[in-house]
Amino acid sequence: MKFIKFPTYRFLRARLLILLIVGILTLTGCQAISRSTNQDKIIHLTLWQGVNPPPNRDVFQKLVDRFNQTHRTIQVESLYVGQPDQQMPKILSAVVGNAPPDLLWYNPTIGGQLVELSALIPLDERLATSPVKDEIDPTLFESMEYQGKIWSVPFATNNVGIYYRPSLFKAAGITELPRTWEELRQVAKKLTRDTNGDGKIDQHGIFLPLGKGEFSVFIWLPFMWSGGGELVSGHVQQAAAVKLKDNKGAIAALQFWRNLITDGSVVLSGPERGYETDNFIAGKVAMQITGPWTLGYLQQDIPNGDFAVFPIPVGERPATSIGGENLFLFKTTPEREKAAFTFAEYVLSEEFQTEWALGTGYLPANMKSRQNAKYIEYVKEQPAVKVFLDQAMYGRSRPIFPGYNRISENIGRALESVMLGKSSPAQALTQSQQRLDLIFK
Repeated sequence: MKFIKFPTYRFLRARLLILLIVGILTLTGCQAISRSTNQDKIIHLTLWQGVNPPPNRDVFQKLVDRFNQTHRTIQVESLYVGQPDQQMPKILSAVVGNAPPDLLWYNPTIGGQLVELSALIPLDERLATSPVKDEIDPTLFESMEYQGKIWSVPFATNNVGIYYRPSLFKAAGITELPRTWEELRQVAKKLTRDTNGDGKIDQHGIFLPLGKGEFSVFIWLPFMWSGGGELVSGHVQQAAAVKLKDNKGAIAALQFWRNLITDGSVVLSGPERGYETDNFIAGKVAMQITGPWTLGYLQQDIPNGDFAVFPIPVGERPATSIGGENLFLFKTTPEREKAAFTFAEYVLSEEFQTEWALGTGYLPANMKSRQNAKYIEYVKEQPAVKVFLDQAMYGRSRPIFPGYNRISENIGRALESVMLGKSSPAQALTQSQQRLDLIFK
């Protein structure tokens, strides 16, 4: 009879140890492969933006973080790359160098130029199947379209009005808000005062932007439109059709701003710094032309909420500039373009638009957001917002055809020349027209 020899305890323990190590290595390898696979599936997108002032930038970053937390396979990195005038060279260099960002925050006027460079993807088909299309404010489609196609989506919208300090109006004995250009001029004179009796003017009526940049032009254009002027006639979509010479509305608007300066009622901004509100907050000026994007920090910096807004006074007709930025999606790869549109849909959503509006004062581009209970309550608490919402019906969009940046530059040059007293409105506009004719004709 043979006895069966069983493995010793030590031998069994060694075998079990080997099996355990193999199992751990196998499991670890699978997890590493799994993590690598998951990591490979994450699409990292870059967004260039110039959101300003910094508190608004903080609001945006929180909303981007929320997107990243709820979209594990898409991660968006938001990069501040300067104000629009500073961004333009970077954008064009990136496009020409075939290294654009996935998404761009910029005012709609750049659209035609980017289309001409074949840098953008059209969004018609994607929007057609997206539920957010029907929620976009219909007045904003003009800023999204060029040559019959949609090239961008609104990030948010706004327009410009005139902020004022009620306490300073009361101290100057002003009981009615100005509704016409002449009334605005007279009110600005009354608000230009020596408040401490030292024989020197220490409070001025109004703050105006100085510079050739787009911000100055954007703030001035409502006066040109209100004065009966147009940049182009009808639906012409080309820079060569822009008419500055003998543009009666433009001449009237330039002359009006010059009159305010001649009256001594104006504090001019530093060059290309017309968006700053320090003088208004300090009470050194009683009025400033700007938009709802300033609401958030004016609430923080002005004691007792001593500010309000009235619409742009009328020359011949009501008018304001429709502002706000759009999101542009650059040509990359099908996967990245799809992911970028997912982020664009998030920006258009009621959730984003409501939180952005509540945090910054911008007007929501989403119509559902304007009916959101939180936003309705916010408007009740902030009458200034209602002024901008009501005035939006008179809003005008800047052209988005290629070459608009050259138009804006030459309007800015005329504006600066007149404001500094170097030439008359007619002379300045004639010179700008001559430069444009050399460029486009």
